Amino acid sequence: MHSNPQALAELAGKTMYERDPTSRALGMLLADIRPGYARMTMPVRADMLNGHQTCHGGYIFMLADSAFAFACNSHNHNTVGAGCSIDYLAPGREGDVLTAEATEQALAGKTGVYDIKVSNQDGRTVALFRGKSHRVAGMVADVPA
Repeated sequence: MHSNPQALAELAGKTMYERDPTSRALGMLLADIRPGYARMTMPVRADMLNGHQTCHGGYIFMLADSAFAFACNSHNHNTVGAGCSIDYLAPGREGDVLTAEATEQALAGKTGVYDIKVSNQDGRTVALFRGKSHRVAGMVADVPA
């Protein structure tokens, strides 16, 4: 076990981001990570718009889901999503920079609950996402002894 939880969270985040072509391809950046917390950003591009010329909900979901993944893996235990829900509250528009802030609400045994708030650059809440995590075998990153 690593003696510095913040350093461990940063190592897990860096390792996961390097292994995550989807988040990188969508322009997501890991802006902050701490034990049980992650903040990610994503610019809304023209190719992310739906027929209403707003950001497709699937992209908003992916941003929230990625922040959820980074937060629940920040303890360096391999952790997967077991279920989630999302409520869309406002549209994302082309040129917006969306931020998903994931916060651990509970962690007991192998199960965690995380709330993720997605907002735009003006601070307007775009979506609220709740995810339930399940820890599986293994570690995210190899930790030097």
